[in-house]
Amino acid sequence: MAGKNLDPSSSPRALLGAELRVARERAGFSQAELGEPLFVSGSFIGQLEAGTRRMHIEFARQIDDILGTDGFFSRNCGAAAKSKYPDHFAAAAEAEALAKAIREYAPQLIPGLLQTEAYAREVFRAYQPTATEETIDELVTNRLARAALLSDPTTPLFWCVLDEAVLRRAGENTAILAEALRHIASLVRSRRIIVQVLPFSAGFHAGLDGALKLMSFDDAPPLAYVDGIGMGQLFDDPATVARHTLTYDLLTASALSPRKSLALVESVAEDYEHDQHA
Repeated sequence: MAGKNLDPSSSPRALLGAELRVARERAGFSQAELGEPLFVSGSFIGQLEAGTRRMHIEFARQIDDILGTDGFFSRNCGAAAKSKYPDHFAAAAEAEALAKAIREYAPQLIPGLLQTEAYAREVFRAYQPTATEETIDELVTNRLARAALLSDPTTPLFWCVLDEAVLRRAGENTAILAEALRHIASLVRSRRIIVQVLPFSAGFHAGLDGALKLMSFDDAPPLAYVDGIGMGQLFDDPATVARHTLTYDLLTASALSPRKSLALVESVAEDYEHDQHA
């Protein structure tokens, strides 16, 4: 292993995780035993091996020392850490690509996986009003690339709760939001995603603290991601994930049924289309 480097063009995080599993088993360590001197859980080591967690350089150096891998992980964790997403979201975006199920609560904006090009452009321009067109183009391209996850007809399962505010937040060009809502309705009607709308009439609810994303995997523990303005945090602690899962369950219980939600999404889209024509 000492003389080999990973190819950064071919899912470096997944490759690094696979190499970690091989090296750990060759050295005779369980995941928990390797995690102990690193002061992390065995499940965290499992997430590194599954590629759902990023290996930071300080872990890489210690792993090289413990497993006797002659600097392999120190050399290659840089390639695995490279991301086209902001630092606070990179780990969540890369875990999202490996998830078998994604459940998301969106309080203000259409989730990135469901955004159209025009809608994403409006969002990024609002975030960065002084950015160049080249910067905005790159951000939009990366966001649309994430949405390719939904091109598979079966995986991942995507279940989203949209606050009604998401449906009502239109800019000067209401056609942009109308198109975005029609896109969501199309995905629902093709049975690719599940969408529920949390109406204003629900009043106070469990998700008032902000956006939430839950991800589950075939070969790694589940994760929860919460974010705010320019910040986000990924959780793997079972108790924390369970608490956020309860929050999501309460939101689905307060939301409209999928059938009524689809009707509302299409009705609001039609209203915005009429406004544009007028």
